[in-house]
Amino acid sequence: MGTIGDCYENSVAEAFFSILRRELLDQHHWDSRDQLAGAIFDWIETWYNPKRRHSYNHGPSPLDYETANAA
Repeated sequence: MGTIGDCYENSVAEAFFSILRRELLDQHHWDSRDQLAGAIFDWIETWYNPKRRHSYNHGPSPLDYETANAA
């Protein structure tokens, strides 16, 4: 294990997968890997990236932040 902030620190990945598990994987059941892969892709592309509130921009979703700060 490394120290905080170096290339061996994986807290960002751990946080992402914790949210994925809590918000998607623990809530549904899929019959095939293809269905699961599609659900994960949809969750990332339609919810996590554009709409979910992120702490790095102090609360609003990335779309709301970009709209409010458009040039």
